[in-house]
Amino acid sequence: MTAQNSATPSGPIAVRPTGHHLGARVGANAGANAGANAGANAHANARADAVAGGTAGSATGAATAGGAGAARTGTLLALLGVVAFSLTFPATAWGLESFGPWSLVALRSVLAALIAGVFLLAGRVPLPARAHWAGLAVVAGGVVAGFPMLTTLALQTSTTSHAAVVVGLLPLTTASFSALRTGARPSPRFWAAAVAGAAVVLGFTLAQSGGALSTGDAYLFGALVVCAAGYTEGGRLARLMPGWQVIGWALVLCLPLTVTGSVLGLAYEPVHLTGHGMAGLVWAAAGSTFLGLYVWYRGMAEIGAPRASQLQLAQPLLTLVWSVALLGEHLSPAAPAAACAVLVCIAVTQRVK
Repeated sequence: MTAQNSATPSGPIAVRPTGHHLGARVGANAGANAGANAGANAHANARADAVAGGTAGSATGAATAGGAGAARTGTLLALLGVVAFSLTFPATAWGLESFGPWSLVALRSVLAALIAGVFLLAGRVPLPARAHWAGLAVVAGGVVAGFPMLTTLALQTSTTSHAAVVVGLLPLTTASFSALRTGARPSPRFWAAAVAGAAVVLGFTLAQSGGALSTGDAYLFGALVVCAAGYTEGGRLARLMPGWQVIGWALVLCLPLTVTGSVLGLAYEPVHLTGHGMAGLVWAAAGSTFLGLYVWYRGMAEIGAPRASQLQLAQPLLTLVWSVALLGEHLSPAAPAAACAVLVCIAVTQRVK
């Protein structure tokens, strides 16, 4: 019998991977890929979060800086309005040298309306929305007609310095009207500072008048009420349209009444034209009625009526300075002390909400 040799291959034998081994290899590769992708995504998300955080921080910083800048601008504009208003009583006293009280008030409003009309036409400003006309009527009745008329009548029997300090109660009156009209609720510290400033002004008024109120005080207190209403409504409208348009449309709204008043006043009241009289009329029209109210309403829209109104605590003291410089009135020795006290009150009201 011939024996057969069973030869065994000497090389390595290739084993076909089974389904179990193949699944393990695929799972390992998938896990590695998933881990790599997760790490990449986490890195990308971290970068995105960092960029987003930086962008948000930059936006917040810009908004904060913008808010602070707007507050500074609003305060500056309101202060310019106070300076313009502080010259109103001396200008009115000059104007009364040439015109009667009704003629002076009507003429200053007509001239201011003409200035406002030029700006409105040049800017092609459309008519206000119907919803704003009621507010503009309040501004017109309080600021354009009521306050100038009542204070002009008061200056026929009161000195400029006395009238100026009585009207120093206007900031507190305006803050009160603003709280009622807009629902604003200033803090107790704000009210304490405002009342303290008003008390200083009132005490200074009584000291200047010898402890008794003048016959023109009824006109002055009426002027406080109508002017505070006009300021409050004007400040509200100045958030919806530019401040110069608020006073511009209020002046235009009064134009039929003021033109009629000018004609009747010039017909029945004596006129003696002087340099002081004409300068007083021009400033009362262009400076106090248009420019002053324009910057005042713009500033009030930026910082709010309560805070802006407290800046007016400085107005009577500025008017006293103008009264001495322009009208030759004598300043009481108590004025510096009152000025310091009022400025402290202003500083407090500007730092609290």
